Amino acid sequence: MGSLADVRLRVKGSHPRRLTGVVQGLKKSVSLTLKALKWQPLMMKELERISRQLDAANIKKIPHAVLDACFDLVFEFVDQPLPPLQLRFGKANKDISNTSVFELAGRFYAAAESHLPQEIDILTLETLGEYNVHGAWNRPFTSHPKKDPFTGELIICGFGVFKPYFELGVISADGKRLVHKVDLQYKRRVLCHDLGITQRYNVLLDCPLTIDVGRLARGGPFIKYEADEYARIGVMPRYGDTGSIQWFDVEPSITFHILNCFEDGDEVVVRGCRARQSIIPGPEMGVDKLEWFSRGFEPVDSTGGQNDGSGSLFTRCYEWRLNTETGEVKERNLTGTDFSMDMPMFNEEFTGSRNSYGYTQVVDSAASSAAGMLKFGGLAKLYLEEPDTISEGMIKVEYHMFPENVFCSGAAFVPKRGGVEEDDGWIISFVHNEATDISQVYIVDAQSFSSEPVVKMSLPGRVPYGFHGSYMPLPLPSSRL
Repeated sequence: MGSLADVRLRVKGSHPRRLTGVVQGLKKSVSLTLKALKWQPLMMKELERISRQLDAANIKKIPHAVLDACFDLVFEFVDQPLPPLQLRFGKANKDISNTSVFELAGRFYAAAESHLPQEIDILTLETLGEYNVHGAWNRPFTSHPKKDPFTGELIICGFGVFKPYFELGVISADGKRLVHKVDLQYKRRVLCHDLGITQRYNVLLDCPLTIDVGRLARGGPFIKYEADEYARIGVMPRYGDTGSIQWFDVEPSITFHILNCFEDGDEVVVRGCRARQSIIPGPEMGVDKLEWFSRGFEPVDSTGGQNDGSGSLFTRCYEWRLNTETGEVKERNLTGTDFSMDMPMFNEEFTGSRNSYGYTQVVDSAASSAAGMLKFGGLAKLYLEEPDTISEGMIKVEYHMFPENVFCSGAAFVPKRGGVEEDDGWIISFVHNEATDISQVYIVDAQSFSSEPVVKMSLPGRVPYGFHGSYMPLPLPSSRL
């Protein structure tokens, strides 16, 4: 490979500007762009010397790199020869389904925002091929599809770099047909990670976390949180068209994960985890990442705050009440400032219906600030219908905190077979002790939440921190017993 200063990605002539802005936007994930050049290990200062030109033929491939980019933006270690995703799991391929797992009609799929889901053999973990609903859906596919517990249908959505920017679909319960598809006619390219459903409606998020190829070409970041732009939530009938969407303007913010949605009279109630600032794509160029994390996780009131970003990353459980008759919006924090929390879960038998309990992973703000990446040091149980006895206007929250230097990921609620109460079940999570380098599975009784785990199972190898976990019971064939 020749001098880095001579490398050009050429399409319509050269451009004299350096990669500084682009590197900030994509950071270590530029390895995907340079893969064809047999990229050697580079430091950030070397990357900034590469002349910037875009290959138009590859622009349409950008969505496939988004999740890789997001991973590297959040978990960046510049002293490593490869981006973290590739260092740990090998060189990236075009189908990185690393975010969540879902089941439909007895088949199992691994999903990520950047492309189609991959069907997997749940017993061998062998990849069986991509799932495009028999050719009816050929665009990125949300990591958080919602299954209607009454009809068995799967509600999905997916973004695009080019129009249509965002589409919604409904898949039949047998997984064989796309029974409804609609262009939502978003005005901007949003990086939307989740959607919600009630018994009659789909709930759409339009937050100001955007992706923009034109901005990238101008030297800006591909992914950007536009704090001064609008945020809104849409409510549409399950099989509605674009004209049936009722939009509600809400306070600008970012919500990656919805806890649950339900109908309450004329109101559609949306509960999720909300922050004033997106953790993706990370700090701007020249801002110290550790200081940015430390300042962002300061527990200040997320409805106000300071211009220096204090508390802007602090995520709290939040509620929006959207009146479909009057258009009125009521919104409020449900949890206080004891702990930042995200990755919500609940008893999914209540999907789209009013539920009394939710659960989240709890951010260890000190450990996250020191590491420059999210670390979850415990779990929280949310009593959604029970007020807190100390903080007015807040709900009751119970915590299950881990020992020092122990962090979790991929927690999931598992209902007890034959259980009567909504919270009759367990929280199961992978945990890792960074002091002893031991990985375990914790099983916590959801009805004795702050008590010691009922099971701590040590694992034979390291389980890396990941995104979302799922629990899907299935009978084993007799040959495998």
